[in-house]
Amino acid sequence: MEYVPNKEIIARRIARIFKTGEVVNLGIGLPTLVQKFIPSEVNIILQSENGILGLGPSPGKGCVDKDVNDAGGAPASVRPGGCFFDSAVSFGIIRGGHVDYTVLGVLQVDQEGDLANYKVPGKMIPGMGGAMDLTTGARVVIAATLHFQPSGAARLMRRCTLPLTAIHEVNTVITDLGVFEVFGGRFHLTECFAPYTPAFILERTDADIIVKNDCPVVTVEALSER
Repeated sequence: MEYVPNKEIIARRIARIFKTGEVVNLGIGLPTLVQKFIPSEVNIILQSENGILGLGPSPGKGCVDKDVNDAGGAPASVRPGGCFFDSAVSFGIIRGGHVDYTVLGVLQVDQEGDLANYKVPGKMIPGMGGAMDLTTGARVVIAATLHFQPSGAARLMRRCTLPLTAIHEVNTVITDLGVFEVFGGRFHLTECFAPYTPAFILERTDADIIVKNDCPVVTVEALSER
């Protein structure tokens, strides 16, 4: 079976997790796609670590305010009732346990719940940033990633080999192949995304994976209807 990367199914599936009133932090990159698929009847509160509570969607052409940006520096908007604050308050919210979910991008994630998402050896970077606070402060940590690296190796591993952002903090991994819960030193496949099968995932992923007995195969169309 040929693998075709699909970021949309990841974003759509994650968007179905949240409930009205929950505080959610969406990391830079792939996680930012989640916002566009949140059901209209679900009203979550998006927190941006640079000091916004009530982050809105990306502004349309002609509506950009140069002073309003998300944590990645991209133009942002603020929903009615939203507010701004300094970094001390922002990280007080995070470290104080007031964020229900954080969704973070991934370079590697392993079956112990370790996360590597900030540094590739040989490349200059400013540091791991707020992810180290989000992984320890958020109630639930969701790792969002394409299942495979460009090399073809899986990003889900027995042990991360890149510098770690967090140790034993990832609760759930959602890739374009399926949903994996992380506990007991194993990945537990609870949903598989068509056209892939649990057998395909087991064959192509060098990690210990337990397949849930009633693991459903879910389509993009089914996620769109939820």
